[in-house]
Amino acid sequence: MYQGSCLCGDVTIEINGGIESIIHCHCSKCRKSSGTAYATNGFVARAGFIIKTGQEKIGYYEMAPGKKRHFCKVCASPIFSSNDASPELLRLRLGILDTDIVERPMSHNFMSSRASWDDLDAELPQYDGHEPSRAGR
Repeated sequence: MYQGSCLCGDVTIEINGGIESIIHCHCSKCRKSSGTAYATNGFVARAGFIIKTGQEKIGYYEMAPGKKRHFCKVCASPIFSSNDASPELLRLRLGILDTDIVERPMSHNFMSSRASWDDLDAELPQYDGHEPSRAGR
């Protein structure tokens, strides 16, 4: 079980189950929504994702039909993304987790979009698009 919270602490979550396909995403959308060089995301089962407190404080931005980025309306912390094409999964922003995880990132993605000032020095595989096993997710 994992636990997490937004920056202000009004939204708290619990995850019962593992985190799959963790990646560092360098696409311009993740950079803009996080305000950082990249966002670290992983998939969790919606069935094991529990909003313990602050459900009413979660807002969303629908970036494309059926694709929503959910955030805390108080502190603007990104929490998760949902996609109507895969309703059983949520894409979690790992920065909100308060507990250590056992899973590890598998790759850096969208390297052709990375910030010009990001001097990445990592040993993970790098791709110009999605990591091959994530196609269609």
